[in-house]
Amino acid sequence: MSLLLNQPLKICFRRKPGLVRSSPPLSNGFSTSLLQTPPCTIIDADPCGRGLGKLVVKYHNEYHLTDLEKKVAMELVDIPMATIGSSHGWVATLKEDGILRLQDDLNPNASYTEPKRIPLPPLVTLPHCQTQIVTNVSMSSSSPEDEDCVVAVKFLGPQISFCRPAKSNSEWINIRIANPCFYSSRVMFSEKDEMFRILGSGGHIIGSWDLHTQKQNPFQRLQFLNLPKLTKTKRELMDSCYKSEHLLESRTTGETFLVKWYRKAVWRGMSKLKTKALMVFKLDYKGNAV
Repeated sequence: MSLLLNQPLKICFRRKPGLVRSSPPLSNGFSTSLLQTPPCTIIDADPCGRGLGKLVVKYHNEYHLTDLEKKVAMELVDIPMATIGSSHGWVATLKEDGILRLQDDLNPNASYTEPKRIPLPPLVTLPHCQTQIVTNVSMSSSSPEDEDCVVAVKFLGPQISFCRPAKSNSEWINIRIANPCFYSSRVMFSEKDEMFRILGSGGHIIGSWDLHTQKQNPFQRLQFLNLPKLTKTKRELMDSCYKSEHLLESRTTGETFLVKWYRKAVWRGMSKLKTKALMVFKLDYKGNAV
């Protein structure tokens, strides 16, 4: 387990891969040339007229900001509610017509003269659920145009929905989750296990759905081992923070990590949450978190 204080956690997009030479062999046996894609963070967009702006990004292997020629609608950057999620460089929007769309506007490598808009099937709301507030969106592959790509949408509350956008006459598979600890959780896709996974509130239980059987697997309960001994000051600081839990998977090693993110409200002209600490646990197949 790793405890990191005052380290930011950011949502990233990726630029086109570059060919680099790997050093020592990785744990999965890959030892030849690898395609690596340095991640970047969308910082802002500089207005350039007609409601458009040029993207400003920061690549994580560089210290400076990069101005791109890529133009995007300013509302996607300026209005927090304009987008409801992102996955593999695609952003999801849900407007007044009730249609959820995937678009590649904020992908620095996508064409701004011919942006892609992929409407998903009309949403179906299960009884005692809602489909207006979305927790997040996740995809099983890098593009919704892939034949086998599955899109998962987790709504605030009991409902999670799946569809295959590239399939003709695509429709949603809707599931109502009975356990309330998943109502505000985010869904993620595990490439190693080929299934969608969701972490319960508090980080003690994981639910998963198999792409092949289209069935929910038994819940996995986590056991936290070797927890650090915190000073009274650190413990009080973390107890005063807003805490959220996230599942992450390494693309190179296939390892799964649980991140506990501690943030506190600060006022700098406007109220915002500032990272105070991160706790990072590596999960094994038995559910041990170390």
